[in-house]
Amino acid sequence: MKHTGRAFWIDSPGRGEIRDVALPDPGEGEVLVRTLFSGVSRGTETLVFRGSVPVSQHSAMRAPFQEGDFPGPVKYGYLNVGVVEEGPEALVGRTVFCLYPHQTRYVVPASAVTPVPDTVPAERAVLAGTVETAVNALWDAAPLVGDRIAVVGGGMVGCSVAALLARFPGARVQLVDADPGRAGIAKALGVGFASPEEALGECDLVVHASATEQGLARSLELLTAEGTVLELSWYGDRQVSVPLGEAFHSRRLVIRSSQVGTVSPARPNRTYADRLALALDLLADPALDALVTGESAFEDLPDVLPKLVSGEIPALCHRVRYDESD
Repeated sequence: MKHTGRAFWIDSPGRGEIRDVALPDPGEGEVLVRTLFSGVSRGTETLVFRGSVPVSQHSAMRAPFQEGDFPGPVKYGYLNVGVVEEGPEALVGRTVFCLYPHQTRYVVPASAVTPVPDTVPAERAVLAGTVETAVNALWDAAPLVGDRIAVVGGGMVGCSVAALLARFPGARVQLVDADPGRAGIAKALGVGFASPEEALGECDLVVHASATEQGLARSLELLTAEGTVLELSWYGDRQVSVPLGEAFHSRRLVIRSSQVGTVSPARPNRTYADRLALALDLLADPALDALVTGESAFEDLPDVLPKLVSGEIPALCHRVRYDESD
């Protein structure tokens, strides 16, 4: 039996299209997945759609099942939730998460999919990749009970970090963003909210995820002596100035990077599969539904993605819906 599907490709920077694809029959140890939902990771996919991935980072930025090369044509994405139609008996009929681009059906090794727990709706499971980034960040940051913490940047990653920190015992957690509209999301997640000007200082830890120079500078200002900024922003090909003068050295401040491409060295006994499974378990919390701020049909992606990139459609995670006939 010949299987077919349709996939979203970035044909060239700023332009997307949907292409028909022929699929192989799944072989031994492989699965055929029909996509239910995928998610647009707005920060990373904005850079890819604009063609702003630096040449030096082309290899590091490759998605697991990417086809083509930057800046295009390229098939990119990594937040996919579907149902297994063919494959090992234990997986057939199961809802699974996979780091796969926006495509109606696809064939991958069975080891590339992770079953979604029964406690997590498929609609929410598209957040798994971003919550996984937040898990890795908190392994890197190692917050302590009672810490005073700010998360600067209320995008998809920043809000995911704030959502996990909201469960941390005794911590003072504040989401900091210039957009007052993020206050409602902070409330839904169970954390405080402030504009950059009104944010509480003397923080032991600041997680920076705004991808702006101003956000990074403000993050340093919010620290207490010997505090740490965990830098989660991805700047693409932009040059960023960091204010390392004045009291940076005398206050012994720390800037540390974190990136989901490797499992945190603070957890040497954990695998990528362990980390993703944990992220999916954490998605049982319905408060995380606040991170999904829009939805559209797969067919509309060529028109929707430019609007997400420009900000015409404001979004944290934008969910893509697939019809059963796709």
